[in-house]
Amino acid sequence: MNSPARLAANEAILLRQDKDGVATLTMNRPQARNALSMALMGALIQALDAVAGDPCIKVVVIGGAGPGFCAGHDLKELRADPRREFYEITFRRCSEMMLKITHLPKPVIARVHGIATAAGCQLAATCDLAVAGNDARFATPGVNIGLFCSTPMVALSRAVPRKQAMEMLLTGEMISAARALEIGLINRAVPTEELDSAVATLAGVIAGKSPKTLAIGKEAFYRQADMGLAEAYAYASEVMTQNMMARDAAEGIDAFIEKRHPTWQGR
Repeated sequence: MNSPARLAANEAILLRQDKDGVATLTMNRPQARNALSMALMGALIQALDAVAGDPCIKVVVIGGAGPGFCAGHDLKELRADPRREFYEITFRRCSEMMLKITHLPKPVIARVHGIATAAGCQLAATCDLAVAGNDARFATPGVNIGLFCSTPMVALSRAVPRKQAMEMLLTGEMISAARALEIGLINRAVPTEELDSAVATLAGVIAGKSPKTLAIGKEAFYRQADMGLAEAYAYASEVMTQNMMARDAAEGIDAFIEKRHPTWQGR
């Protein structure tokens, strides 16, 4: 296993560790519950750009150091510069970071422990998959401090049914990992001491697939979700046709027929 590599521009803010085709990005502001400062969001954007072009990386895991996953935006930073321009820049950068995750041609898994609140809940909802420890709690509590979680709402309302999203947004109350699993905010809730192994197992299964196929499928999933039914089927049919022309599709089908393991080439 490689030692955690510190990003040069944001030395201790974000750590990256690569192992077996999986890049683990660890937000490293434990005293601030990994609040999303401008610097941390910038570091995450930089890291996502780096892994996007790294052929050795098949899957990305995002987690947090210390007692919690992410407490949302850094409210002290926001109040330290109360200019409209700074607020606009902050929320634009956050939106850019979330879109980087969605557009990344590699699956992203959130590893959630402790709290995931406000933009931290948004981050977990934005990741393609989320695995949480039983100690994890989720909330969009902006309403409690006079700041409705409008940007977290975008990801939350696309991850869970509307009634459940509205309840979280209007009450600001914490929900448990079990409840988050029940409403579809996360994929799995596991004993906290088994969180690392559960994430590693899931990431390893996905990393064993064709990276070309994963990239095609992830892009298609999000694009068709915003289409009407007929348009989605037309688009997906074209994607399937293009996918069939890929070398990895031919290799995968031939391997299945020949009862052997495929050798992926990523093309």
